[in-house]
Amino acid sequence: MKEQMNQPNIVLDVRNIDISYGNVKAVQGVSLQLEAGQITSVIGPNGAGKTTLLSAIMGLLPSEGEVAYLGKSVAGLDVESRVEQGLRLVPERRELFSTMSVEDNLIMGAYTLYRQGFRDMRKSLEDVYQRFPRLKERRSQMAGTLSGGERAMLVLGRALMGQPKVLLLDEPSLGLAPLIVREIFSIVTDLKKSGVSILLVEQNARAALQASSYGYVLETGQVALEGPAEELSDNPAVMATYLGGHKKKQ
Repeated sequence: MKEQMNQPNIVLDVRNIDISYGNVKAVQGVSLQLEAGQITSVIGPNGAGKTTLLSAIMGLLPSEGEVAYLGKSVAGLDVESRVEQGLRLVPERRELFSTMSVEDNLIMGAYTLYRQGFRDMRKSLEDVYQRFPRLKERRSQMAGTLSGGERAMLVLGRALMGQPKVLLLDEPSLGLAPLIVREIFSIVTDLKKSGVSILLVEQNARAALQASSYGYVLETGQVALEGPAEELSDNPAVMATYLGGHKKKQ
């Protein structure tokens, strides 16, 4: 574990988190940190507790331990309060308002800003459309008619409409064709330039580590390995289990 410290560059500090379903501990003693303007990945197999961990950080599940966001504990804050402070979860289910247009779905993503008195969504919309030209082409189309890749873009674009400081991304590549996966990860990597910090949960370990500066390997609810992403990519255990036995040639 990197040294735990309350420094301005640490935007998310998770310490010794335990999460249980009844008498079963799904996550045990997990600690991790996310630095400002960086992408940190959490990789691991199905059932390792990755999605559960994100849900607890967001306040959707009860947990024991400490979660600090922007240097302050979020204990006692409900989900809505965490969203208002700039913490956003993009879930793997890609749930949309399927009978509403693409643009209306995007505008719904800015509801917290609207409540805070921000009324002009045009610049936010144009920023999202610049990042996702396909959404602009389909802005009047019903969200329920989009392809899987377009749905992935829309849920990410909707989260960006709220101008988040930290994004929790849950399996953004799930079920997508390789070409679309590359496009999504290119967009995710580019988000760093706008100052968004990202905690990325992924089964696609190769893509996640290539996009990240630091990574954690979660197995059976515990951190099995951690380190700079490049070092994890070269780790024989990670290579054998998650990267197909060899590092892909660049």
